[in-house]
Amino acid sequence: MRKRFRNRTEAGLMLASHLQAYSQCKNLLVLALPRGGVPVGYEVAQALNAPLDVCLVRKLGVPGHEELAMGAIAEGGRFDLTSQIVCVLNYDVINGWGIDQETIDKVIEQELEELHRRDRAYRGDRPPVNVHGQTIILIDDGIATGSTIRAAIAILRQQQPSKIIVAVPIAPPSTYKQLQTEVDEVISLITPEPMSAIGVWYEDFSQTTDAEVRQLLKTA
Repeated sequence: MRKRFRNRTEAGLMLASHLQAYSQCKNLLVLALPRGGVPVGYEVAQALNAPLDVCLVRKLGVPGHEELAMGAIAEGGRFDLTSQIVCVLNYDVINGWGIDQETIDKVIEQELEELHRRDRAYRGDRPPVNVHGQTIILIDDGIATGSTIRAAIAILRQQQPSKIIVAVPIAPPSTYKQLQTEVDEVISLITPEPMSAIGVWYEDFSQTTDAEVRQLLKTA
């Protein structure tokens, strides 16, 4: 078994070493999924001398088993009448757990409220960065089912970046292979089988706070 990452900072530094080919890339933008992806993305952005922003995505957890994703939602633009919302659903989970549409709609409504809150908390009055024509490195602290990262990819594609690279410390082999057909490049430091939970592969997997996210974005 591979030695675990000490924390998200170490994972970000290790990931950055595998992304050096993009250090001279013009129009490079690092987008991290909050909250746990931001400390990882910060180290990558610093190493590549690239700007950092958040890609706002929320997992749709199964009620009573919230760690299990039945899908994810992502937003493009600000939360107003022109806001674009993308929803990616995992029907294997939905059908397997017998989840009805009313329950799905309720969870979506709750997570939209949280997306709205995070948009205000992380960006304040600052608008999202323009990803059109940019080379995007999309980062999280790990991938489990892939629903969250796929929602992020879907919302980014609507904004027509020139290239999307998914870079994570850990991902299951099956999801890794599937994502290779959906984006320009996928980098995962480890692809264990069986995958288990993402947190198992970190010595310190404590929750990243909103304050930490704001500070890292401000510093970047």
